[in-house]
Amino acid sequence: MKRRFATTLSGMLLPAAFTAFTAFTALPARAQETPVVTARIEPDSILIGDRFDYVIDVEKDLVQVIDFPVFEPRDGKIELVESCPVDTLERDGRHLKLRKRYRLAAFDEGKYNLGVAQVLYADKNILDTLHSRDSLYLEVATFQIDSTSQSIYDLKAQKTLPFQLREIQGYITWGLFALLLLAAAAYGLHRWLAKRGKGFGDLFKPAPPLPPHVAAIQALETLHNQKLWQNNRHKQYYSGLTDILRTYIAARWGIGAMEMTSDEIIEAMRAEELPDKARMDLTSILRDADLVKFAKATPEAEQNESDYLKAYYFVEETKLVEETESPAEPDPMSNQM
Repeated sequence: MKRRFATTLSGMLLPAAFTAFTAFTALPARAQETPVVTARIEPDSILIGDRFDYVIDVEKDLVQVIDFPVFEPRDGKIELVESCPVDTLERDGRHLKLRKRYRLAAFDEGKYNLGVAQVLYADKNILDTLHSRDSLYLEVATFQIDSTSQSIYDLKAQKTLPFQLREIQGYITWGLFALLLLAAAAYGLHRWLAKRGKGFGDLFKPAPPLPPHVAAIQALETLHNQKLWQNNRHKQYYSGLTDILRTYIAARWGIGAMEMTSDEIIEAMRAEELPDKARMDLTSILRDADLVKFAKATPEAEQNESDYLKAYYFVEETKLVEETESPAEPDPMSNQM
């Protein structure tokens, strides 16, 4: 590791040292002490694969320039995990104490001589490499496996045990209890449906569709409760109003009103028998809606309510009324015969 640090310093930190050297040539000469470099390993004994810290401390003057080495692993035995930023531990006037920490990991057992720590130092007319005083040692131990005290046995064959009814007796008991509950629930449901003249098949029949006029009235009431025009959303209000009428016309008379323009709807409805007022109301609603949607007109509140009422009564006046057959009256002459 000593060789790696030395190689990195000479290859990667030398340009920084020349920059520092150029900058310090302009400083006035003063007597300054050489920075002091100390280093240590934390911890100095680890297991294989564990991490340890390589710490370098430097005490220097404020104007002195120090550059720490860059670690470049090459043989795979010691790898760099993290290079922490330089930390300032103390500052007393012009005196500074800096610390650089490298987090490393060792992947091969043995005792390593990591050598002395090296930093690059630049001052006025000085460019030098400073070293720590003592070499650093790291001991990497591995796990000891005692193969003599451990015996290896062959796999045992699968053992088949005889079947016993008590193993599944609980499942049978709870299964029968669940079947009884289901049978009781089905019988109760059958009695409840029979009283109403229905069977189990009626539970899965889809609900019959609503008559066109009922669906239209419900949609109009929902639109009215949204209070769109009250919040200056006139275009949305009239779009909803005309969509409800188009859907109703398509379901009531079988006209493709959803794909028609207002003029086409008015022309198609001429062939249908409508009350004169209903025909005029439909035309008025469609014309007002076109002005709002395409001409950006803003109707008054009275007109908005009036168009809603016209749509409501148009549906009521044109809804399909189912004729119910009245019971046949007895022939009065049949009693005399």
